[in-house]
Amino acid sequence: MDRKGLFSIGEVSKLFHISVSSLRHYEDVGLLHPKYTSPDTGYRYYGTEQFEVLNTIRYLRALDMPLTEIEDFLKNRDISNIEEKLMQQKKIVLEKQQELKRIEQKINHRLKGLSEAQNMPLNTVTFVQLPASRIVWVDAPLKIEDSQDMEAPIRKLDQSQAEAVVFLGKVGLGISPEHLQTAEYQKYDGIFLILDDEDIYDGETMPVEESLCVRLCFRGSHAEAQGQYKKLLDYIKKYQMQIVGFSREITLIDYGITNDPEKFVTEIGIPVKCD
Repeated sequence: MDRKGLFSIGEVSKLFHISVSSLRHYEDVGLLHPKYTSPDTGYRYYGTEQFEVLNTIRYLRALDMPLTEIEDFLKNRDISNIEEKLMQQKKIVLEKQQELKRIEQKINHRLKGLSEAQNMPLNTVTFVQLPASRIVWVDAPLKIEDSQDMEAPIRKLDQSQAEAVVFLGKVGLGISPEHLQTAEYQKYDGIFLILDDEDIYDGETMPVEESLCVRLCFRGSHAEAQGQYKKLLDYIKKYQMQIVGFSREITLIDYGITNDPEKFVTEIGIPVKCD
């Protein structure tokens, strides 16, 4: 065959800035066949009529349109067909934009949490107004002597969830106000997960109202928390405050993001009402 006016697969690859493997894949799935394939060498050659098809494929792929939809259009070229496919692709893109925005907001929450954890005053009782939130609470009386003691209860928090929602700074331990009032802080009454507004969670949740808390941040993790509870309860007693909610003990930095124990930070907040 006269190969005048034909372009080898390598030449087409360079002309259209597309890999040879992609061109072969398009052929395999039936999108773009060479005009001529040498029976002796197997070399593929393309004519200008294939260029129009390749331009269409490249443009629609730039719109992230699946190859199956592109194939359907190439087999059924019609204005109404391309309009329908473009509208469908636009809908998909808008949904992806919303999902990416949701992910961006989740990332911002984590960055903010890490920044605050590294700059919190340590070993000093402070007041903080905690915003209203949505949490998952699991009744799980437990005593923490090692970080592994939390793993089983944590699994209950994200059981059967399609999206991972458990992360450092979101999981905490709580002691009931009744036990706090009698200085019983040797074991916890439950474990909880704070949900971001953007989190998708299918299980049962409970709202937590905005509350004023006395807070104490310290170097260490849950295993070192008991002495910190004594400081907080002594402070509450000294200033005659009333405990009005369960404690929120959250490790903000630990082995999950650093191997350096000197950088671990845990906070304990106890909701109070001033008389």
